[in-house]
Amino acid sequence: MSFGDILYIIAIILFAYITFGIVRNYYKNKFDDEGRRMDMLDEEEKDK
Repeated sequence: MSFGDILYIIAIILFAYITFGIVRNYYKNKFDDEGRRMDMLDEEEKDK
């Protein structure tokens, strides 16, 4: 396995890890602790 192949594999793993982190944080911020969407809640429920 050449040096270029090793760098290519490391780049793919790093890309997948960063992409997974971005998607996970996006959904973590979009939903509350009970699994309800934050943007679909009424204004009174958001203040709680």
